[in-house]
Amino acid sequence: MRIALVSALAACSSAASAQPIEERAESAHSEPFYPSPWMNSKAIGWEDAYVKAKDFVSQLTLLEKVNLTTGVGWQSEQCVGQVGSIPRMGLRGLCLQDSPLGVRFADYVSAFPSGQTVAASFDRSLMYQRGKAMGQEHKDKGVNVLLGPSAGPLGRHPEGGRNWEGFAADPWLSGVGLAETVKGIQSTGVIACAKHYIVNEQEHFRQGGPNVSDAISSNVDDKTMHELYLWPFVDAVRAGVGSFMCSYNQINNSYGCQNSKLLNGILKSELGFQGFVMSDWAAQHSGVSSAVAGLDMTMPGDVAFNDGKSYWGANMTLAVINGTLPEYRLDDMAMRIMAAFFKMGNEIEQPPINFDSWTKDTQGPMHYYAKQGNQQINWHVNVQRDHRNLIRDVAAKSTVLLKNTKNALPLKSPKFLAVIGEDAGPSPKGPNGCADRGCNSGTLAMGWGSGTADFPYLITPLEALNAKTADEGTRLESVLDNYAWASTKALVSQADVTALVFVNADSGEGYITVDGNEGDRTNLTLWGSGDQLIKNVSSICNNTIVVIHSTGPTVVTEWYDSPNVTAILWAGLPGQESGRSIVDVLYGKVNPAARTPFTWGAKREDYGVDIIYKPNNGAGAPQQDFTEGVMIDYRYFDYKNITPIFEFGFGLSYTTFEYSDIKVEKSGAGKYKPTEGKTTEAPKFGNFSTDLNDYAFPSEKFSYVPYYIYPYLNNTSSAAEASQDPHYGKTAAEFLPPNAVASEAQPLAAAGPAASDEPGGNRQLWDVMQTVTATIKNTGSIVGEEVPQLYVSLGGPQDPPVQLRGFERIRIEPGQSAEFRATLTRRDLSNWDVASQNWVISEHAKTVHVGPSSRKLVLSAPLEF
Repeated sequence: MRIALVSALAACSSAASAQPIEERAESAHSEPFYPSPWMNSKAIGWEDAYVKAKDFVSQLTLLEKVNLTTGVGWQSEQCVGQVGSIPRMGLRGLCLQDSPLGVRFADYVSAFPSGQTVAASFDRSLMYQRGKAMGQEHKDKGVNVLLGPSAGPLGRHPEGGRNWEGFAADPWLSGVGLAETVKGIQSTGVIACAKHYIVNEQEHFRQGGPNVSDAISSNVDDKTMHELYLWPFVDAVRAGVGSFMCSYNQINNSYGCQNSKLLNGILKSELGFQGFVMSDWAAQHSGVSSAVAGLDMTMPGDVAFNDGKSYWGANMTLAVINGTLPEYRLDDMAMRIMAAFFKMGNEIEQPPINFDSWTKDTQGPMHYYAKQGNQQINWHVNVQRDHRNLIRDVAAKSTVLLKNTKNALPLKSPKFLAVIGEDAGPSPKGPNGCADRGCNSGTLAMGWGSGTADFPYLITPLEALNAKTADEGTRLESVLDNYAWASTKALVSQADVTALVFVNADSGEGYITVDGNEGDRTNLTLWGSGDQLIKNVSSICNNTIVVIHSTGPTVVTEWYDSPNVTAILWAGLPGQESGRSIVDVLYGKVNPAARTPFTWGAKREDYGVDIIYKPNNGAGAPQQDFTEGVMIDYRYFDYKNITPIFEFGFGLSYTTFEYSDIKVEKSGAGKYKPTEGKTTEAPKFGNFSTDLNDYAFPSEKFSYVPYYIYPYLNNTSSAAEASQDPHYGKTAAEFLPPNAVASEAQPLAAAGPAASDEPGGNRQLWDVMQTVTATIKNTGSIVGEEVPQLYVSLGGPQDPPVQLRGFERIRIEPGQSAEFRATLTRRDLSNWDVASQNWVISEHAKTVHVGPSSRKLVLSAPLEF
């Protein structure tokens, strides 16, 4: 027997990339931050979890702690990620499973609308309910950690392949989506995972690529990081999220999963995050250095999928024995994992995992890749409950009405409907016919990649329209081939026709390429010649209604203002109830109130940034400089005075609303005080044996499974390998970064929480500074919901003209009024000061605005302090 090892000290002399920083003298650089902060026993909301975790972890052996922090390897057990079990304590291996819109790789589960879609609802309650329902389904399948929600990518590039997995191209809205989803998921006992941390804004080169040495480096300044990309993740920490996933890319030329500044300095110190950080799958690039830089769990455990080697596992065991890694750091990793587990109300005895990610067969190998351990692995448990009703409701209330002229909508028993376009109908391959939805065939209801789930069914628009029109006696005919122009022309040329044209634009994760789109979209046009299809139909039919299913904005410039295009709807990625939800909106069962969570530009160049599609640094890591700072999406359009087609936050209704009577009330919040003081010393749980014989594989207890990652040493060779390592026999301080293994009390971050505060930063950042109210009246004839939005102008030359800082979705009866109320916290009104490393309210004059979109701010008032 031979347990494969890699060097326990791999890349431990640098917390940045494997490429020496000396070779990048002119490149962005991430400052080191050590040691990795240990848990705070007094952190509000984590006190009981800390006590339970300490009691549990203090009883563990070194091998058991390593098992808890190291994945068992890709396809080595049932879930996409599992850590080793601790049988002596009754803890089965924790199950980590995709995705942020449903249980991936499982049967009898629901396919929910995407995060970006629910963000368009501007409805906190729907975001929470969606999260809770997804948490319930994961819980019922035996999952412990749901790998979502996502706020990375945020949406810097409109072509970004995975924008749809997140929420919005705005940090405030994304923060609300992230926090509400976290709360919903964790209300079920499942640990949520905020990902991908951080500035993971494109798929190209996220893991390197042909003739490229390293993954892309997102080069971001400190101010931009805090005011834009970090913002939603702060909200996740405040919501009590149990775990974070670090990203594949580099940040300022330091890999995300060993970037000590971001993991130790910002996440665990400045934000006071008490949960655990896991690597994205195979995003770990080193052993001890990633541990001291703040990584707590490696996923899926092997260096490369199915290679049987691990940076941790046996190497972690050896690193602690020989003094390379201080035991307190391993203790803290285990503590963070178990504290998150206990915080969700979990007991040690967990229900069994009742599905298998690698096969739908009832019987099969428990260790799929090794083909060992044949037994029942799938119980085919139906966990859908009544979630279909929620999915339909979310999808309908997240559909944005972008245009509506000539009373085109809602439909009122039309005489003749012509349904046009492939996107209206089913895929010939079936809804799950392409692995991870890696094709674009039939109606589009989710993007592709690891952020997917299998459809239990998919109601297409045509199917739902057929049912509706059959009940009403409406004639309906369809042409589902985008290129069958002769048939389409013959159909839409007839009298009394209303044409419904369904079109789409897809994207996804970079390991799948669809129609030349390597995750990221190559352009912003509609797929399948959708733009030409719309122009062709509308050139003949004077009542053409367009429905777009897409993963982000498309360029609609050539046809949106045609008088024959009477209505346009963006339905996002609606999930399994796609057809019924769009019919609910088309026929007025749901009066639309959703708002677009991104800007629709007139042309691609209007966004000011673009994907790096080709290497720009020779064979070195591609360099992506975020020189635009905080000016992305609507902020950039406003800053450059570029007129969009549809602005961020825009959306119409079947009724009308009037805004009036804005009022601002100043609160009595005191003066901001930076946090002072120190942490406790690193807790130490006791000694351990340094005799390698105590860590040998226990072949007398169980058989070795090939490729499985164990914490045990190969007793016949590990000692020799360790002695051959150039660092063997040296102290950690001789080759690790300064202070990396320090255990004495450390200074608290000035912008961070005090010892007895809630995680998420200095508690005074959430002091209410101003309360804003306005009156909203429904001036139409039917009941409707309106989404008043609050924006602030911070007044500085580097500030966006306006920034979203509040919203509410309000139901108002016709002729009636309602009060819109929103609070502005100190954080909402502050800028990040690089010099003091803290938040400050500048002396620039500030204004608050209220209106139905970012470009229609009908009410304004000055802010006084």
